[in-house]
Amino acid sequence: MPTSTRDQSHEYGRLFEYQSRLPRLPVPDLNSTLAKYVESLEPLLSKEKLDRSKQIVEEFAQSDQGKELQRRLQERAAEPGCANWLEEWWNDLSYMGYRDPVIPYVSYHYSFNDDPTCGRANQRAAKIICGAMAFRQMIFDGTLEPEMQKDTPLCSHSYKFMFNACRIPKKPSDYCRTVEYSGNEHVTVVRSSQFFSLPLVHEGIPLTLEEIEAALDRIVSEADSNAAVPVGILTADNRDSWSENRKLLLMSPENAKVLDEIESSAFLLSLEKDRPITREEFSHATWHGSGRNRWFDKPCQFVVFDNARAGFCGEHSMMDGTPTLRLAEFVIQYQPQKYQPPGGGAVPRRGNTPIRQLRFRTPPSVIKAVKQAEEVFDTGVAKQHLAVLDYRAYGKEQIKRFKCSPDAFIQMAIQLAYSRLHNCVRPTYESSMTRKFLHGRTETCRSVSRESTAWCRAMADPKIGKGERVKLFREALNKHTRLVREAVEGQGVDRHLLGLRMVLKPGESKPGIFEDPAYAYSSHWYLSTSQISSEHYTSYGWSEVTPKGYGIAYNIKKDDLIIHITCMRNEYGLDSDHLAAYIEQAADDIRDMLVEDRQ
Repeated sequence: MPTSTRDQSHEYGRLFEYQSRLPRLPVPDLNSTLAKYVESLEPLLSKEKLDRSKQIVEEFAQSDQGKELQRRLQERAAEPGCANWLEEWWNDLSYMGYRDPVIPYVSYHYSFNDDPTCGRANQRAAKIICGAMAFRQMIFDGTLEPEMQKDTPLCSHSYKFMFNACRIPKKPSDYCRTVEYSGNEHVTVVRSSQFFSLPLVHEGIPLTLEEIEAALDRIVSEADSNAAVPVGILTADNRDSWSENRKLLLMSPENAKVLDEIESSAFLLSLEKDRPITREEFSHATWHGSGRNRWFDKPCQFVVFDNARAGFCGEHSMMDGTPTLRLAEFVIQYQPQKYQPPGGGAVPRRGNTPIRQLRFRTPPSVIKAVKQAEEVFDTGVAKQHLAVLDYRAYGKEQIKRFKCSPDAFIQMAIQLAYSRLHNCVRPTYESSMTRKFLHGRTETCRSVSRESTAWCRAMADPKIGKGERVKLFREALNKHTRLVREAVEGQGVDRHLLGLRMVLKPGESKPGIFEDPAYAYSSHWYLSTSQISSEHYTSYGWSEVTPKGYGIAYNIKKDDLIIHITCMRNEYGLDSDHLAAYIEQAADDIRDMLVEDRQ
């Protein structure tokens, strides 16, 4: 089976009109990066450890090796065929070469608001299919506009991996298979662990909303009358195990055809029997469910439950959240139009859509692999402790009236909450988008600063007055805003240091800066945070990135804040509910502090 039959170099239409003019990701000045790195260590280390790290960094800055590594990185960035010096390394180290299961450790989810126009699950599912295919059509025909950040165009490269794509397991590193849009106008539908191929063009005419809904009714009826081995759970296994088990499947020509049909489909729709009610139930169900009714390698999986609630599960390897946010918002707000045949007239009457069930052959070796994958999935998901804070006292509008950056405001609330709960500050990651650069993805904003730590300490010191606390708070906000701005401009710390490590040649000694325990500690993300804001989501989230830490996804809505918190149930005693309660109290205290300051 080919890796890709779609020409990835071919970019056309409005979506890609700025691609040739986008700047390349810069290689920051070495001394500037090292100064920022040292500054980020100051609130995290004791004076003794900090002094030692400063000496190590200074030695690296002055060394011939440091200058040589910088030269190599600049040379790589200047190569004519190199679109982005970081891209290959980042995609492999963070995603394709990562061997733990994508669920729960990589993929993310959006849980949508309810749709009052859809009373039936399959009615909502049909509407979602229509919206997603309309978005796909705009990419295909070149009418989708590029994303803009004010007047700055953003890179559209990741849109190539949105539809008719699939992550494929392989040792030692996975890859993404893509196929042509034309001729692959089908979606994969899963119900009761059974897979179906639903063509969305029949007799040369796109299916109507009503026809799609009727086809989904037939799929549900057929699937619920039968049982099947849940082969989809294999995609939730360790990537090396899944790579070997995919080879088992491919030993059967019938299975090879089924895999091809799933992998080449436009996207996947999971019709789930669950009826989630609470925010936590809804988040768990959208994110991973039972694992038996999914194909987690598809970049785009829409999930619809029997109570007509719906959401999205994204495989993260080739796309970050902003493109799928745009897709999901389009789908949520899409209003299907009645089909009008060319030249007018009535829609011709057609027979039933030719749905095709995709039947896996499951010999004992496959059944054994499925049972092992089920155990891996169930064990991993059972460890996830999830809380969703729906904070309704205020939202973005009130924060702006306080003359604060909403993002920096939430970051400070998180820092205050964590410091109160755990009596310390820890390394914190905030994802900052670098898509203003060609093939750009993200950079780290190191959220813990001298300023944020000074303010958190002031909030714990009754001897410090409200005026001084407000002053320190605004200094912390300004510092965070500057750190984010630097990261967005490609002037952060972590990606540059990664690049310097990656240009080391085999046999060369590792510089002391990378052997220093402070380097590993300061990039061990006890708090991994990110913002995706939408008025159309009840929550969005993903897992922690270390057993010792939390994953915190926040949605800054107009009049409320939704904060999704995950951690592991393990020997470190973390608790997402407790952190949620502390964030709620921190948000109250910050509001009260600012209100009193204005009086």
